[in-house]
Amino acid sequence: MIFRAIKLTYRGVRDMFQHPWAQLFTVLAVSMAAVLAGIFLLLLHNVNEELIRNRGAVEFQVFWRLGADMDEVRTQWERMQGMEHLKEMETYTPETALRELSKDLSGQGALDWLKEDNPLPASAFLSFSIPPGDLSEVWAKGLLAELRTLPDVQAVHYNPMQLDLANSWLAVSRSVIWPVMGFLGLVVAMVVGNTVKLAMLTRKDEIEILSLVGAHPWYIRAPLLASGAVTGLASSGLALGLLRLLHLRLEHVLDFPPVFVVISFLPTQQCLLLTGVVTLVCVAGSWVAVRR
Repeated sequence: MIFRAIKLTYRGVRDMFQHPWAQLFTVLAVSMAAVLAGIFLLLLHNVNEELIRNRGAVEFQVFWRLGADMDEVRTQWERMQGMEHLKEMETYTPETALRELSKDLSGQGALDWLKEDNPLPASAFLSFSIPPGDLSEVWAKGLLAELRTLPDVQAVHYNPMQLDLANSWLAVSRSVIWPVMGFLGLVVAMVVGNTVKLAMLTRKDEIEILSLVGAHPWYIRAPLLASGAVTGLASSGLALGLLRLLHLRLEHVLDFPPVFVVISFLPTQQCLLLTGVVTLVCVAGSWVAVRR
């Protein structure tokens, strides 16, 4: 049984080359539909990532006591780099903090007279992504307590409203992105399905002849379903390759001040989703064409 299925699949792939131009145009048409869907997914993915980066995070401000040993503080900074869910971290020695404050207030060097008696402590600004689940508030309070117990730490601040805003945005993001992806998959299915059904018209005479001589329905359908699957895999592979080339050209197009946005490629999950949808729709289009 397995050997027979492999044989019918091989025949379906081999028969594809009997109509090379029709097959080529079918792959190109399906690939273009998949590329358009991929571009929209790429846009949606990056917009979602950027909004989550800006709104789906909680920031903690840590201040050490004035005159704390900077070697010990730097050791703590190194440990903080390995904290779970940490996204970004900025650290300031008393000197760098005074320099930044001077630039913000009156320009470079305006507060140089404070260097001998610097009133600013060492500080760090930590940005954490929200962990999955419904215990984010417990996590934030636990992290706050952990940071406060560090040696020489005088104060730790964070805004609880920022946590609520981050949780709200993550919920909205999840409720929007999947319906949009579902609608996009439906549009791609309609375009790809009609393209494959039209391509099957080139083999209409072959199907009718096999039916007239009494060939079993699966003897007719299996090779065509296999060719539909190969068409879907080839088209989605070509589409992902074109998307990758487009991404390489556009990756740093927005990486300039004050935007500083680096466009990221589709994650593996969405690449597999695009490949699976295109392949399944090609197989379904072949099935509908043969059934009729």
